[in-house]
Amino acid sequence: MTKLDKPLKRELLIDQKPYVLTIEPERFKLVLKGHRKGLEFAWHDLVSGEAALATALNASLKHRP
Repeated sequence: MTKLDKPLKRELLIDQKPYVLTIEPERFKLVLKGHRKGLEFAWHDLVSGEAALATALNASLKHRP
């Protein structure tokens, strides 16, 4: 196995839109190409379930009437 010791960036298409996935030792981030803000999760939060809770909370706040 290769140890992750520096950021690794890859471009991917989601629904025909280009995104950049950055994988770092502490976290990963998915942003629309050319933008700064996107989804960012710490590995610890993902494993512990905190990321799912935060995502559900953010989604519920966005869809409030």
